[in-house]
Amino acid sequence: MALPSPSMRQLLEAGVHFGHTTRRWNPRMAPFIFGARNGVHIIDLEQTLPLLNQALVAVRDIVAGGGRVLFVGTKRQASEKVAEAAKRCGQYYVNHR
Repeated sequence: MALPSPSMRQLLEAGVHFGHTTRRWNPRMAPFIFGARNGVHIIDLEQTLPLLNQALVAVRDIVAGGGRVLFVGTKRQASEKVAEAAKRCGQYYVNHR
């Protein structure tokens, strides 16, 4: 099965570029921050896209080797989707604190 290859447009439409508020962030993320708008950091998708593809390959290799993947998403907006995706893949998940 071929790996999904998201485009820059798909990442933008999904809102992947929105980071934490400028008051709540990890300084180690500074190289990946494009800028800030309305008090929210904007993540550099030029760097995100190739790293996302590397992560997809790594997860594929882990699962192909019989390994397990833990899906984590504890925000209310994501908790149901995280559970659905993990169940669909037959993997573990944590969707609440």
